[in-house]
Amino acid sequence: MAHEHKLEIFRGRWKFKSNKEKIWGVLVFLSLVTAVEVVLGIYKPAILMHTWLEPLEGGFFATLGNIILSPIVYMKPLNLIFILLTIVKAYYIAWDFMHLRDEVGSLRKVIVWTGVFLICYLVFILLQEGGYVFSVYNAEHALIKKDF
Repeated sequence: MAHEHKLEIFRGRWKFKSNKEKIWGVLVFLSLVTAVEVVLGIYKPAILMHTWLEPLEGGFFATLGNIILSPIVYMKPLNLIFILLTIVKAYYIAWDFMHLRDEVGSLRKVIVWTGVFLICYLVFILLQEGGYVFSVYNAEHALIKKDF
């Protein structure tokens, strides 16, 4: 079963001469993505800390639109950037370090689509519950006070 691993990343745009070079290349890429996340987390640019769109007002269709759009469109752009960069890192860790690229197509699809579904579900639940908790603590007549 010994066979050569594919020595390119980014869909063949960046090729390496050996497995060691590929491992180091992917490690450098993942380190750069992590560095971007850390810098954004430390400095938190003001332009990324406010939602770019306000929720729709009035009527059934506005309510329906808010339910559909709220997990993504009304999110702070910084949170969306963190989510996307985390997904990119998870993809490259599984694809290159765990050699998922070299497996049978059906196994790859089962693993990838299950992970994609679970990540999307987790993000949706965290955002919905986070919004609820924020509204409970910050409402005008909140039952829970910040006296602790």
